[in-house]
Amino acid sequence: MSDQPISGSRPPVIIGNCSGFYGDRISAMAEMLKGGKLDYLTGDYLAELTMLILGKDRMKDPSLGYAKTFLRQMEGSMGTALDKGVKIVSNAGGLNPAGLAERLQSVADELGLAPKIAYVDGDDVLARAAELGFPNALTANAYLGGFGIARALDAGADIVVTGRVTDASVVVGPAIHHHGWGRTSYDELAGAVIAGHIIECGTQACGGNFSGFMQLPRDGQPLGFPIAEIAANGACVITKHEGTGGLVSVDTLSAQLLYEVQSALYLGPDVTVDLTSVELAQQGPDRVLVSGVIGAAPPERLKVCTNELGGFRNAMEFILTGLNIAEKADWVRAQLEQSLSADPPESLTWSLGGNPIADADTEQGASAILRVVAKDSDANKVGRAFSSACVELALASYPGFSMTSPPTNAAPYGIYRPEYIDRGEVVESVHLPDGSVEVIETAAFAEQDEPVLPPPAGVIDEFDGPTNWVPLGTIVQARSGDKGGDANIGLWVGQGDKQAERAAWLREFMTVERVRQLVPEAKGLDIEIFALPNLCGVNVLIRRLLGDGVAATTRFDPQAKGLGEWVRARKVDIPEELL
Repeated sequence: MSDQPISGSRPPVIIGNCSGFYGDRISAMAEMLKGGKLDYLTGDYLAELTMLILGKDRMKDPSLGYAKTFLRQMEGSMGTALDKGVKIVSNAGGLNPAGLAERLQSVADELGLAPKIAYVDGDDVLARAAELGFPNALTANAYLGGFGIARALDAGADIVVTGRVTDASVVVGPAIHHHGWGRTSYDELAGAVIAGHIIECGTQACGGNFSGFMQLPRDGQPLGFPIAEIAANGACVITKHEGTGGLVSVDTLSAQLLYEVQSALYLGPDVTVDLTSVELAQQGPDRVLVSGVIGAAPPERLKVCTNELGGFRNAMEFILTGLNIAEKADWVRAQLEQSLSADPPESLTWSLGGNPIADADTEQGASAILRVVAKDSDANKVGRAFSSACVELALASYPGFSMTSPPTNAAPYGIYRPEYIDRGEVVESVHLPDGSVEVIETAAFAEQDEPVLPPPAGVIDEFDGPTNWVPLGTIVQARSGDKGGDANIGLWVGQGDKQAERAAWLREFMTVERVRQLVPEAKGLDIEIFALPNLCGVNVLIRRLLGDGVAATTRFDPQAKGLGEWVRARKVDIPEELL
């Protein structure tokens, strides 16, 4: 692939994003439509946890199952989008894209508008879950690609909503339509997938959740949402509307590229992307060129997001203050477990957080939080029977006894399981604006091997001088997140002096044993590390750190969002000449 941003007969297609999750800034759609030129505006509303939330909605009311906030946004912005000629593409359909399309038509009728609306479905395989091997599923949705979206746009759709396509597909589909790519345009498709991966999490590409946030203006201005200008060869420029908050830089994009990925290959329904091939270059203020992306045939099987009801859970927190924190924690733990011993919950998980400051000048600074999470298949056992037992210790336990909440009821939790099925088991359909329905052909596929990287060059041995015992984050940036029950930590060296030397040191320094030292919770868990030299970093994957996924885990940080910042704060020996 050429490293130039423009190639081919058509100019780049300009695709913006206005949502990175279900609950993102509600005003973003209007802001993006009014802020500057766009050809398409996309929104990602779905995550593994979101599918569980929508599944519960659908259980209460079969007409629901879609992202209701998207509908609210469209009520205020549909007319603006049509006036400006900006087409809307979103996966907000969730478990009910047909229902969302119907509601959008009602909104259009009420507003006196006449948009052409299409939707893509076929991802929902719940009706056949038992025969496919996951009989307890509450939701079961295969991850679809961008070609159904592209077909809807070919037919003139102004608004396209989908079920569970991949996060990047809402960007890939418009790029396919605009540039006319085919099923085997692998490098071009891979470039679009990377563009989609960068912008699908909204403001994260513009400095949100950025470990280098000290580089950003912190004046309270809302961060801008990202835009991808995708060329015919798949290369793109990432930017944002002029005058919006935040920053688009090589480092903010590196953070997003290393976020929630599992290996050096990024597997999707349309293409397999080689993450080691991605090249970033700053072109100007808030403009970064993304080029060099190499793609190959997609994998043989489609991933399926399944959620099932796992039982019920409840959590209570004790405030421990002053001296003898560990002893206070031990005592109240023994008291509660004895109180519940006649009919104990299936599990009680304890965690002690915080490190009280010696001679603290505030009470909060002298305190720690002891958290207990109860789980059981019986809601009553972890409802008031559990939380009231905690409160009943108030006058009979450690000195200074206090809690962060009154007794609470239990809540259901879900278990996420990734499953895989043959492509032939899924019939992707696009419902076109004229009412006709077309089936999207299945892509060719192939098995893919991980990219072969050169062996370590013995860089650490080159730094045989003195070292300093300092936080890893002194020279290393991080972004972390969840991939089902796995946790991903992307680590990289930011732009600046000694970047190449620091990056080479990081790639050799981060071994499996080193990860276990930095993250003691990873003891006994499978750990994989993937070098990404072009991004000056590594991707660390800790298998099962989050157990059965965000909805079921008892970790203090259930989505591993702060895991990278914790690792950056851990002290290690770094050669003085790299500091």
